[in-house]
Amino acid sequence: MTILATVVVLGVLIFVHELGHFWAAKAVGIEVQRFSIGLGPRLFGFTRGETEYVISAIPLGGYVKMGGMDDEVMEQIEGGAVDAPPRVPSDRDFDQKPIWARTLVISAGVIMNMIFAFGVYTFLAIQYGVQEPATTRIGVVTEATLPAGTESLATIEPGSRFLSIGGEPVEDWGDVQEGLFRADPGPVTIELGEPMRTLEIAIPEAEEDRLRLVTSFAPWREAGVGMATPGSPADRGELEAGDRILAVDGQPTPNWYAFVAEIEARPGERVSVTIERDGRELERTVTLDTEGVEQPDGSIVDEGRIGIAPPALETTYRPVSLGQALQIGYDETVFVTGVIVGFLRDLVTFNVSPRSVGSIVTIGEASGQAAAAGFDVFLRFMALFSVNLAVLNLLPIPVLDGGHLVFIAIEAIRGGRPLSVEQRLKWSNVGFLVIVGIMLWALGNDFLRLLGL
Repeated sequence: MTILATVVVLGVLIFVHELGHFWAAKAVGIEVQRFSIGLGPRLFGFTRGETEYVISAIPLGGYVKMGGMDDEVMEQIEGGAVDAPPRVPSDRDFDQKPIWARTLVISAGVIMNMIFAFGVYTFLAIQYGVQEPATTRIGVVTEATLPAGTESLATIEPGSRFLSIGGEPVEDWGDVQEGLFRADPGPVTIELGEPMRTLEIAIPEAEEDRLRLVTSFAPWREAGVGMATPGSPADRGELEAGDRILAVDGQPTPNWYAFVAEIEARPGERVSVTIERDGRELERTVTLDTEGVEQPDGSIVDEGRIGIAPPALETTYRPVSLGQALQIGYDETVFVTGVIVGFLRDLVTFNVSPRSVGSIVTIGEASGQAAAAGFDVFLRFMALFSVNLAVLNLLPIPVLDGGHLVFIAIEAIRGGRPLSVEQRLKWSNVGFLVIVGIMLWALGNDFLRLLGL
């Protein structure tokens, strides 16, 4: 399952990325000599028209070779130089096209990856609707964000349930949010269970205050391991999916939010985590990562990180219109992009551990877990990885799309004078070595993780 899932994820997303370059090149009249899925020596393929379509030996990328882009780095990617007569320059060469056309061609792979993610998220919204937690049980109330007139909600005990809002019964978390957001401004009665209570609050009139009210609540989540991120402190500490977390350093964790609070309060510390697995109580020792988190006042506070995704909530689906599905697709794509960019920023500023970077081994494990969780989860993972591929390709490293865009930007700034072939080759070789170094670094992380280090 893991191998098949990895092949599907890498194969589809590399194909989508390179298809963007291919279509754009054809659209602006550039000769496409080769369309390759994979790097290195050719395994098999066929030729149609002017283009050779091939599957290559190393399944870690792909490329579209265009006329006028011959260089030493491309020869290394193809598996070595091939003796061929000198090429006659043509007006269909990449370098002969205007800056806007070359920018489009180089950007098209990233654009296609983002479109793919948007399409997947939109399809899932159309197919399944919006996921809502199938519970009205309250996990946490954030007192600091409650708007004026609703302060009494801070007295709600975790584990209580919403029964009705304004006399209307609620059956899932979507009903809770709708009830609070759509209620008429003014006094509203809220009935709670476990324990039975009745509260009266004043629903604010301003939409932003209503949004603050809705987001001050989170549904109940059990303290447990939904998935341990490969290479994370939890993974190194041998925590496994399905474990129920009972305590951290002896402090009980009745729900997920209590567990997160205990972890965040212990940045970089070595902690004991009490878990329940298959009916047995076990102790696991975990050394937490540290992440600097910006506070509302602009200060940075270190928080502990363990690398665990919470257990999945039981969910229900709420149908949406096409317009709503498109908005959901856009919002999720933007959100995931922000998360990935934030991770890269934190990696550069050392707010997350360099050990968090994984190689194809990590990708394979995550692909297998996602596939085992169901078709919709697997599609979501593919969409996330597609955005990840797009963002990484925009890094300003020569041989990546971002590096090529830097070359084009320099040419535009210099009034149409490009860098010399020798300069581009020099920087492309440097970029090639950087990419190889990053790959070795990621593989080393996975190797150490497999050794339990």
